[in-house]
Amino acid sequence: MMSPDYVVVIPTIGRPELQDCVDSLATAVGETAGLAQVVIVDDRRDTPEPLPVSLPPELAGRTIVVPLEGRGPAAARNAGWRAAAPAEWVVFLDDDVVVSPRWGTDLAADLAGAAPEAGGVQGVIEVPWDGGRPADSQRATLGLAGAPWITADMAYRRAALSDTGGFDERFPRAYREDSDLALRVMDLGWQLRRGNRRTRHPVPAARPWASLPAQRGNADDAAMRRLHGPDWRERAEAGRSRSRSRGRRRFHVAVCALGGTAVALGTAAVLGTGAPPRPRRWAALAATGWMALTTEFTIRRILAGPRSRREIAAMITTSAAIPPLAIGHWLAGWWRFRTSRPWPPPPAAVLFDRDGTLIRDVPYNHDPSLVEPMPGAAGAVAALRRAGIRTGVVSNQSGIGRGLITPEQAAAVNAAADRLTGPFGTWQICPHRPEDGCSCRKPAAGLIRSAADALGVTAAECVVIGDIGADVAAARAAGARAVLVPTATTLPGERAGVPCAATVAEAVDAILAGRRIPSWEGK
Repeated sequence: MMSPDYVVVIPTIGRPELQDCVDSLATAVGETAGLAQVVIVDDRRDTPEPLPVSLPPELAGRTIVVPLEGRGPAAARNAGWRAAAPAEWVVFLDDDVVVSPRWGTDLAADLAGAAPEAGGVQGVIEVPWDGGRPADSQRATLGLAGAPWITADMAYRRAALSDTGGFDERFPRAYREDSDLALRVMDLGWQLRRGNRRTRHPVPAARPWASLPAQRGNADDAAMRRLHGPDWRERAEAGRSRSRSRGRRRFHVAVCALGGTAVALGTAAVLGTGAPPRPRRWAALAATGWMALTTEFTIRRILAGPRSRREIAAMITTSAAIPPLAIGHWLAGWWRFRTSRPWPPPPAAVLFDRDGTLIRDVPYNHDPSLVEPMPGAAGAVAALRRAGIRTGVVSNQSGIGRGLITPEQAAAVNAAADRLTGPFGTWQICPHRPEDGCSCRKPAAGLIRSAADALGVTAAECVVIGDIGADVAAARAAGARAVLVPTATTLPGERAGVPCAATVAEAVDAILAGRRIPSWEGK
């Protein structure tokens, strides 16, 4: 069985571990034909110096570096897969992992064995440890060994990334953005599975105070609940590994409530206003409860760690600070995402196929009088214009290359379609025959990218609406989303795993409302 082609995307902030990652990748893939490209996304802030990495000969000719200027891991991964060479699969690696010597061979087997409905295949993450008690900051890394769908080593089909719009860039940290993508991929009907390739994630040195900035992850948990509902952990299998924060959050709320009550009653007793009977007694009881819970939390964290003087001092200090930080970040995340819609954001442009989508399909039409709009097409385009969304047309017209119609006749038909269903911001036409091997003819990405450039947007900001599989394939190759509006000419196999709408108007209504369009299997 032939291995599918793939690209490897490695976002980095310039950590020295990147060199070990690249060296291990070069050893693992060698000269394998499956690897189309390696994309290193340089996400350092304001760093004019070149990225401190030396590319091994096996990768030097197949690697590009994409600068990003500190936009965060979700944006870095998106920039990487969108800039990468066309390939069926995109394999994401963290910059601090080391792949096994057999990784390339095992990856090829994982991808070749993936069923058509598999949108992603995860590698096995190994976290070596000597068996001693890990420090508090190291336990999170140890939990990666069982974490589902994490991008330390995760392969996604490019089609699944295009359909979902990739990683949600509103997640600013390398936390929960992977679970969010996994849920959205599965919501579209794709399946995720685990492969057999192995990747090692070293445990970093202990950082005694790391638990304080780590509480920012509570904001991402709040966002996940907002975006995916209260059962998101079970659906994403997040409870298997990295976080017991749901149970801890109740504990943190209790600690904050007792501490706040003690402060409030104590203040009221001192001021002598608005105080309940015997305020000092109630304040003392609340303070005792706060102290008891905080002490239990501290002891539990100390016993789990190496119990060094430095670690014990950090645990005593941070155990008092964690509950209010955790709840504060949770509330901030809940508020920030209170009106958020699921990723991706509304498109900047919608690109239409011509024949069978905007107008009825008349093979090799050279007569403008035969142009007849598809039902609802003109109203759908008008609705997009009213919403401020740009529109364009991308159409294969091989009749020109075959000598069956002239360029002037094709332009006249386009003008008639523009009058009846437009106007459109750009018309992008491929005149070539299939055997010409051009880069513009759908299912290649050329028309989509040219239309996006003409409209002043990126392909990732576009949705393509068409009636056959070539329209969908072109959109996905360019990194755009696609919606299929099937007609009598649409083959059944072209609908599989593709968001489908009954009419152009239905597709546009869903786009404007921010509704997810289900795949054909779900209809």
